[in-house]
Formats: sequence, structure tokens, C-alpha cells
Amino acid sequence: MKFLIADDHAIVRKGLAQLLNEEFPTAEIREVSNSTDALNEALKKDLDVILLDISMPGRNGIETLKQLRSSGIKIPVLILSMHPEDQYAIRVLKAGASGFLNKETATEELSTAVHKLLSGKKYISASVAEKLADLPGEGSEKAAHEFLSDREIQVLQLIAAGKTVSEIANEIMLSVNTVSTYRTRVLEKLGLGNNGEITRYAFDNMLIV
Repeated sequence: MKFLIADDHAIVRKGLAQLLNEEFPTAEIREVSNSTDALNEALKKDLDVILLDISMPGRNGIETLKQLRSSGIKIPVLILSMHPEDQYAIRVLKAGASGFLNKETATEELSTAVHKLLSGKKYISASVAEKLADLPGEGSEKAAHEFLSDREIQVLQLIAAGKTVSEIANEIMLSVNTVSTYRTRVLEKLGLGNNGEITRYAFDNMLIV
């Protein structure tokens, strides 16, 4: 059994590795801290499950997942996040994830989630399933941020975290002009006027990183 843990926080990687070792004592567990290394490991195509953090610097987890799938890599991917489940579960499943797990419940649910993926099935927690069932149906009004792209959501979150356009550009490895364009799109799509209003919107809709 071979697992890959991709998370930019060493303490999180160690905690997840410990949980996996307890359930799969003979498993080989690889750890990486960024999307580039995650893609390189996945290309070896000998992994059984990838545990992927959604908020890595540079290419985030959703973009990494999309790259994996576009490269023909079908290894089951379990996305882990501190973000609100109802805001991100659908996004990651549509992007090709095999499951979504909130880090706060990983201690209790990781083993169940991994076994589910190993059996060829998808995994979402009971709380995610409940929230997905409560979502508006087709034709119902959606929240404005649901029309943002994954990259626009990322820029929104970083602005709400107090980062400047230059800092965001450096963190996600895009040009300042490109980040400014994403910021403008966020303002237009949400009907907002400035960074302060973006921050307030992010807080009100639980989109804070």
C-alpha cells in the first residue's frame, strides 16, 4: 500500500502519516509540501491514494487535482481542508476528487475515508452529505460567489486575509497584472467596490482561509 500526503505544513503531514500508519502498518507513506512535488510523485503512478491539501502555496489543491486528472492520472484523491465543507465539497468533487474531508474531523474519519477510496467508492462525511442535500435545486438562486472560478475564490480569500496584490502574485506565482484582473472580476461579479468589502463578504459567507 502506498500513500502520498501533500500539505505545506509538516505537523499536519506527520499527523496524517501517524493516522495512516496506525491503520496500515506496512504502508509506504510519502510526504511532499507543494503541488509540483505532488504532481511528480503522482506521475510515477504507483500510488494507491493521494491525500491533498486544498490550500498549498502556488498551485492550490483544486488546481493540482485538475492537473492530475488532465494528465490522465486516475489515482483516488482525498481532498483535506479547513474550509467550510458546504463551500468546497462540490467544487472538489466536480474537479475530480474521490472524497472531501475536513481536517477537524480527520482523526475520526480518515480511516473510513481511505478504506472507501481503496474500495473504488467516493467519500464525503455525513455532515457534507447533509449539507449537499440541503443545497438549492436546479433553477434555484445561487449565492454570488458560486459563480466565481476557483482562482477567483483563491484571490478573494487572500485579499480577505489582508494580502496585497503583489504579495498574492508572489504567493500563487502569477503576475501582478493577472492578479489585478482576478481582483477586478471578483469585484464585478460580487458587486463590491473595494478590498474592505471583499473582506466583509468573505467573513459573512465563511470563505476565510
